[in-house]
Order: sequence, then C-alpha cells, then structure tokens
Amino acid sequence: MKKQFAVIGMGRFGSSVAKTLYNLGFEVLAIDSNETRTQEVVNMVTHAVQADSTDEDALRALGIRNFDVVVVAIGEDIQSSILTSLILKDMGVSMLIVKAQNELHGKVLAKIGADKVIYPERDMGQRVAHNLISPNILDHIELSEDYSIVEIGVSHQMAGKTLRQLDIRAKYGCNVMAIKGDGKMNIAPHADDVIRPNDVLVVIGKNEALHNFEVSFSDR
Repeated sequence: MKKQFAVIGMGRFGSSVAKTLYNLGFEVLAIDSNETRTQEVVNMVTHAVQADSTDEDALRALGIRNFDVVVVAIGEDIQSSILTSLILKDMGVSMLIVKAQNELHGKVLAKIGADKVIYPERDMGQRVAHNLISPNILDHIELSEDYSIVEIGVSHQMAGKTLRQLDIRAKYGCNVMAIKGDGKMNIAPHADDVIRPNDVLVVIGKNEALHNFEVSFSDR
C-alpha cells in the first residue's frame, strides 16, 4: 500500500506539499483551523477537514495516528506548531515532519521528538543565493554545516570535455556523483565519460570547495 499523509496547516507551504503528494498518487488528509483555507484545497487532496490541531480529541477523531507521515506546516503561530507537535508525538505518530520558523523553534521541535525539522524559507534562500552566484546551479542540498550536494548545469567551459580533462576532484576537492542527461542518470560516471551541453552534474563536496567550483565554471 502507498503511504498515507496528513498535512496540518494549509498556508502556501502546507498546501503545496499536500497538493504535490496528492498529484503523485498518495492519499492526503489536509487539516486547517481556517474554513476558507480548507475549502481552497478540498478538490486538490483526498480529504480536507477544518479542525483545531491543538485539540487532541479532534485529532484522535480523525485517526491521525494511523497515517504513515504527518507534516505540521503551521505558519506564524509557533505556539500552535509546538503544541500540535507535542500532542502528535504523545499520540504515537510514527513519522512527524515539522516546519520551523527559525533555529530556536527548530531546536524546541527536535527536543519534543520531531523526526525531521525543515526550514523552507532558509533552504529556498540558500538555493536562490547559489543561483545568483552561478546561473548554472539548478539545486542545492545542504547535508551538514560543512557538506552539500549541488546540481549544476553544464557550462560552455565544460561541454565536450571528459571528467578526466576537467579534473574536478584534484582541482576543487569535489566528487561528481552522477551525470543526468536525456532522461537518464549515469551513476558513478567514468573518468573518460564526455560531458554534453545539456547534461547536469550532481556534485558533492565541502561547501567552500563547491563554491569555488561553481564560480570557476559559471557562464556569468
């Protein structure tokens, strides 16, 4: 059976998560205390319910603990976010993912048992910043404070050359994990694989090394 998701908070982030999961074929329960926001997504998810997520009885009535993953995407109301998360963990929700507004909020969520804390605004800000540095950067995923993975579109300086010729590992201390192109993924590419103009490189490394790599091969 496919996983079942519950998403609490139908702001821009929550509604986007809920609709995307539903479009991918999953069963999604959308919950919000605001009737207007609930009605806006009623035809875009499996079920949409108006309910107060800080009311334990209301959550039990919805069978929330039966869902494989619960996402708490409550916006500005940090108190409701924390209380909702505390109730859900106390109820025995198996996988709880919570949106945090800031680092302090995230630390509190982690301490009360959130399985994963996400920072959409911070992460998007980082991705935009990397794209400003180099228009070739398509995605940026932070693995830790020191390491990240980037997807970088092939610049004119790379096109037609092999990984051996570019010598990325020796020059920049980064590793090319894969090459994406023509709808295919070349995992662990060989040194003599030729990089084509429309390819995308998936590169892992220390943040400073990745930055140097991004800037060196930018088309800007």
